[in-house]
Formats: sequence, C-alpha cells, structure tokens
Amino acid sequence: MNMALRKRQLPRALPLFFEEGDGRGTGTQPKNDISGAESAAKTQPQSQQKPNTPMEVDQLTERLRNLFASDELLKSVVITGEIREAKLHTSGHYYFALLGENSRITCALFRQHSGYVPSWPRDGDKVIAEGKVDIYPQRGTYQFYARRLIPVGESAMERARQEVKLRLEAEGLFSPGLKRPLPEFPECVALVTSQTGAAVQDVLKVASTRWKICKIVLVPTQVQGITAPQGIIEALRKAAFVRNAECVMLVRGGGGREDLLPFDDADVVRAVRSCPLPVITGLGHQQDTTLCDLAADYSAPTPSAAAERLFPDHQAVMNGLGALMFRLKKALAARIERAHKSVDDFERIMLFKVQSKIKETEAYLKNAELRLLSGVRVPLSAEREAMARRAAALDALSPLSVLARGFVTCESDGRRLSSVKQVSEGDKVEINFADGRAEAEIITMHNAQFTA
Repeated sequence: MNMALRKRQLPRALPLFFEEGDGRGTGTQPKNDISGAESAAKTQPQSQQKPNTPMEVDQLTERLRNLFASDELLKSVVITGEIREAKLHTSGHYYFALLGENSRITCALFRQHSGYVPSWPRDGDKVIAEGKVDIYPQRGTYQFYARRLIPVGESAMERARQEVKLRLEAEGLFSPGLKRPLPEFPECVALVTSQTGAAVQDVLKVASTRWKICKIVLVPTQVQGITAPQGIIEALRKAAFVRNAECVMLVRGGGGREDLLPFDDADVVRAVRSCPLPVITGLGHQQDTTLCDLAADYSAPTPSAAAERLFPDHQAVMNGLGALMFRLKKALAARIERAHKSVDDFERIMLFKVQSKIKETEAYLKNAELRLLSGVRVPLSAEREAMARRAAALDALSPLSVLARGFVTCESDGRRLSSVKQVSEGDKVEINFADGRAEAEIITMHNAQFTA
C-alpha cells in the first residue's frame, strides 16, 4: 500500500537521463519476450522428414539442437537450484549439477566465464544461475551452460562476498587514499536508482527541505535481480555524462540481504570506483554494508542519510553566512580602527620627526651663520684697517690736504703751473684754494731765492 502511494507521488518534473538511440519509447519488444520466442519457433524452417522414415542419430540430435536454438527463452534463462557434484577441472572449466524438487540438470561453466565465479560454490549451496540450455551431442543429453552464478542463502552469500572483498582489496579499490571529497554546495546531482522505488521519494523529500536549489537528474536502472549489475554499471556510466553533474548518488531502499547482492558484484564495485564523479551510496538498512559502500567516496546507511550528508541544510547555511558576515564586519571595523590608530601614530611620529628636523636645520643654519660671520669679520676687519692705512696715505698725498694746510695751486688755461717761468707779466691765472679759487693777473715776477 505504501509502495503504491509512493509510486503515485513520483513527480513528473523529475528529469530523466536518456541517451540518444537507446530505444526508449519506440515500442521495441524485449529480447526475452516469450511470445516472440514462440513466434520465432513457428517460423523456424524444419527439414522435411517423412513419418516412419529412419533418421541418423546425428540428424535427430541436430533437429533437437535447432529446436533449442529457436527458443529465445532458452538462450538466456535464469534458474535456481542446489549445487551437487561440483568439480573444478584443471582446464579451468567448472562442472556441477543443479537439483530441483523432482529433477536435476547437468551444468557447465566454462573458463571464459569463471571470473564471475570464485572458489566459493560448494555442494549444497543454493544458487541462481544465468545462462542457456543446449544439447550435449556426445552424451545425448541436454545441458545448462552457465554464464553467471549468484549465491542464495546467508552462508554461501557471505563466503562469496568475503572472497570478492579480498580480491578487490588486493586491487586497492578500498584504499582511503582514493576517496574524493563531496561537493560542499552541490548544484546538480545524478541519482542512480529504480525509477519506481521508495529511495527516489526519500532523496527528493530530504532535498526539498534542505537544499532546494540543487537539480536532481534521475538515471533509472534496475537495482534488484540477476541482471541488475549490468544495468547499474551502465547507469553509472551514463551518470558521468549528466551535464553539470558534480556528484553521483547510488541508492536503494530496504530489503533482504539477498536484495543487495548486485551491490556486492565485483564489476559494479569497479564501476563505482572508476566513476569520474564522486559517488555517495545509501543502500539498504543501517545494518547493511555492501562492497559498493566500501568503494564509494562516502557511504551512508540509508538513502535519506545519504541525502542528508550530501545536501547541506539551507537554514544552517544561511545562519552560518549571517554569523560569518557579522564576524567579517566586526573584523573589518577592528581593522579600520587599527588603521586609524596607525595613521594617527604615524602622523604624530612624522610630525615629531619633521619638527626635530626643522630644529636641527635651524641650529645648523645658525651655527653656519655664526661660522660665516666669524669667518668674514676677521678678514673684513683686517681689510678695513689696511684700507684705512691706504686712505691715510692717499690723503697725505692728496692736493686737497696740501691746500688745507694753506698751500694753493695756480693754473693758466687749464694747465697747472709749477714754475714761474711758465707765466709772463700780464698773464691771467687761476689760484685754487682749499675752499675755492680766485683769478689774478701777473704783475711782477721774481725768481725764488732759497737759502739752505
């Protein structure tokens, strides 16, 4: 009832990932459709053989083989039974019989398919086998040619799981160094799961309440049954090509331990580890741990827990951003305050340095002035004294000084007269005194007579 309700609640707007040319919506019939096999059997040409006409054994065997080959169901059939008479041949082929309630069938698993079957199968193990039915001409019996064996029952499943786990550990697929971080704030996620399973609703419910802005692209696949591993591998390959996808979610709802067998498949585990995008798993119940969980970049116990781990809480993010903004504002205000204080301190220091430099310069200039004055005054005083002596000497030699002492000069026609012989009686002469001059006329001339 709950499952039907959840299927009806699946939103039509959830994007699905489809590759071009995958046959979706074309109405093509599945290969294992029984009606198609019956139709093919009816149209299969048979060799003409008259009733009661003897046939060679080879002819009969070939006719029977053609009948088996014409049935599409027998080409790929899944059966279940209990292993008996198991034997691993030195050639690498594995021979056994599968028992039902009232019948048995001989089986062979050839070496090329032995990679799917480690050494875990034992007599008494219940298994699911996938392969084809054909005639074994040499013994005249029909035989099941297995391609894949899956254990049924806790003992067989756990032995198989542990053996695969050891093999994958040896390959390094569970190494912690290979783990990649999940996106902190994903914007696009590829969801690999069943389109009709409850896990889709679980993931969408968590995403809608925690991180609505993330786009979820569903990559649908079968997650249960013998053919599920190949579908999961293909879905993981497609998920890596989802545009703008940052992470892959591989989830499946609860169920029995046998329902989780596809996630213990070695090839599925390798596909998880080789996915180019980080992978987070949420498979089964809390007590279940698959090999895919060990290989994933992060594993959660349930699909809801995986969604809670991948999608951050929007309200918590907003609260964190608010607290961060408050701290940033507070730190910025403190930094601005420190910057203002630094500027003020720098201004005071520079002012002190400038004032000190000015005082030093003033003192230097004053000292330089004193040194300059001192250097100038001494030679200037000496020069003044020398000049005074020279001026005194010149003054002594100056005609004005002679005139000041009562002497006069006499000139005639602009010529200074120094001898009485230069004039004659009646000549006009100019007599120069210290305070002026006078004109005179030579009346009488006398020769000077000096006595020693």
